[in-house]
Amino acid sequence: MIRAYKFLLRPTSGQQIALGEMLRDHCSLYNGALQERRDAWHHTSKTTVRYGQQSVQLKEIRAFDPERQGRWSFSSQQATLRRLDKAFAAFFRRVKAGEKPGYPRFKGVGHFDTVVFPKDGDGCRWDSTPHDPVTRVRIQGVGHVKVHQHRPVVGRVKTVSVKREGRKWFVVLTAEQPRPEPLPATGSMVGIDLGIANFLADSGGGFVENPRHGRKATEKLERAQRALSRCKRGSKRRRKAVEKVAALHRKVRRRRLDHAHKTALGLVRAHDFIAHEDLKISHMSRAPAPKLDPDQPGSFLPNGAGAKAGLNRSISDAGWGVFLTILTAKAESAGREVMAVDPRNTSRRCPACGHTAKENRPTQEKFHCTSCGHTAHADTVGAINVLRAGLVRREAQPA
Repeated sequence: MIRAYKFLLRPTSGQQIALGEMLRDHCSLYNGALQERRDAWHHTSKTTVRYGQQSVQLKEIRAFDPERQGRWSFSSQQATLRRLDKAFAAFFRRVKAGEKPGYPRFKGVGHFDTVVFPKDGDGCRWDSTPHDPVTRVRIQGVGHVKVHQHRPVVGRVKTVSVKREGRKWFVVLTAEQPRPEPLPATGSMVGIDLGIANFLADSGGGFVENPRHGRKATEKLERAQRALSRCKRGSKRRRKAVEKVAALHRKVRRRRLDHAHKTALGLVRAHDFIAHEDLKISHMSRAPAPKLDPDQPGSFLPNGAGAKAGLNRSISDAGWGVFLTILTAKAESAGREVMAVDPRNTSRRCPACGHTAKENRPTQEKFHCTSCGHTAHADTVGAINVLRAGLVRREAQPA
């Protein structure tokens, strides 16, 4: 299996300058390759330029510009061209599917933050000084950079990436390692119902509180964004304000990830089988369509967009998609089973008698069956029904 590791780099001031120049030159290569594709397509011949053609040109580009493009790893530059090729492949896939196309854009120097080295030892060497008590990574054109390795790397390192986040630099490794031993069986099965009032409810009646990291940071973010709006464009003060806003967003993201990891780990350690709703989060957080007023052409009727915007913020703040991705990955490593089920009517179906009706859920939290009188928390009822649906689906799957 492949596992990723992320470590903080501690470059010297000179190495920081070199790392910044490396990102700048890779960004220039990316934008130049994109411009070439655009120009070829706008030509009367409608020529299509592909990765193979642009990769062949690298040798000439490096020879023409030895002080900039010639300094860096050839394979990392190929990886940058592949990145552009993947962007175009995704663009054409969306066009075919009838989705919003999203044509590949030119990257600003401040928005191009990652350089990939496809093979350890080719332009980048992990643990380049094994005799040294301090771990270092050697990057072509930069040198041996100190790494804050907070945990051991298991397996053979496949790829190395250098990433900038604000003023900090990180190295991201992917390592190939044998599949770990599964955790001991517990004999427990659980269904979970994700929500906003509570982050999740389980079929055993337990709840995990929603930390609402984004909402807690709202006041600081608003204050930082107001300060940013008062800064003159291009000024040093504005650059500092932009960095402060970005740092606050990164802090919220880290807290959200930490909560997702800890919650998922607790579920994986305690249960052999975990069922959850197959949520279409992008559809749930979609803005409502405008309603034209038939009596007044050019006018619109209220469509609840304001209330929906608040709900969308809460959904994004909860981070369900990130949590489910982490849960699936941890379960696979631990030998646990995760099953996604259809969420329809899970909170409206009575777990006691099976009666399904909208009236069974008179409020957001309360469940009261109009047929048998069963009463419970609506999220717990949903989790019980999710578990039952997951078990049925597991039994129906071919061995």
